[in-house]
Amino acid sequence: HRRWLALANQGLYHLVREYVKGDILKDYRLFEQILPYKDDKEFCKKYEKVKRNNKIRFAKYIKEKQGIEVNPESIFDVHCKRLHEYKRQLLKCLHIIYIYQKIKKDPACITTPITFIFAAKAAPGYARAKEIIRLIHSIQEMVNKDPDMDGKIQVVFVENYCVSVAEMLIPAADISEQISTAGMEASGTGNMKFMLNGAVTLGTEDGANVEIHELVGDDNIFVFGASSDEVIEHYAKADYVSKEFYEKNPAIKAAVDFITSKEVLAVGQKENLERLQHEIISKDWFMTLLDFDAYKEKKEEALEAYADQKAWAKKALINIAKAGYFSSDRTIEEYNQDIWKL
Repeated sequence: HRRWLALANQGLYHLVREYVKGDILKDYRLFEQILPYKDDKEFCKKYEKVKRNNKIRFAKYIKEKQGIEVNPESIFDVHCKRLHEYKRQLLKCLHIIYIYQKIKKDPACITTPITFIFAAKAAPGYARAKEIIRLIHSIQEMVNKDPDMDGKIQVVFVENYCVSVAEMLIPAADISEQISTAGMEASGTGNMKFMLNGAVTLGTEDGANVEIHELVGDDNIFVFGASSDEVIEHYAKADYVSKEFYEKNPAIKAAVDFITSKEVLAVGQKENLERLQHEIISKDWFMTLLDFDAYKEKKEEALEAYADQKAWAKKALINIAKAGYFSSDRTIEEYNQDIWKL
């Protein structure tokens, strides 16, 4: 809360301090005092201004560093974490391809512009991660150069991702993508940082997403996908066959086939793209295709919900108000009560 709110998002911190009595940095319980303001028009208006300023700040950074112009009025859909197969950046890639194909058929299907943002690093020896990064870059180049996508969707892979960049990106996010295969996430703190900064979670029931879901309730999070028990059962029975999903689901087949389409090959490396495509069809160890339909439906629900800005601000503020729980002060306090008894 001290680093990821007071330092990284000073606009939001000062807004909260203006309305909340007491020092929220010294008492995490005070975050609950934000809750009544979710229905306060003046507070919500100020919050929306803070969020917009954060998006403008990040847009300025990306323009200066990477020469990419992003629209601050678009939805910032952010997948920001280590790049690993189990975190399923690949699922988001396939969905972007699906959206791209949809726009090609029906340009009116997207009414609010979306900026799909990836921010990640991977271990230098992790060959599959490099292939996924190459795919993201290929999609970015293809989408951003296509005039049919102008004012509809955009893709950004943030270069040289680090904590300083995260301090600009996380406060700017509207949707926080936490889409790891259920049961795989040991639970980092990224989802908590997004929640604290007013991003609404789109995720599986995995890691701290479970606790976030319990805290904010069904209406203020977008949960999808197979449960950890279902995933474990699939592994135990070895009955998940990605090829069956590929062959039986036209949307999946179209998205996977597109990885080696002339459009992507024109900007990507053939050998890497073919290898990655083969891996999805023949193995898909982290069950990306299993959750594709559920992810697609829940993402559409989230994008539709964003259209009602007042309702979206309320969801964001409930998340912020409930984020006090994720304080190291609370955990240390509980360790002391239960274990140390100092």
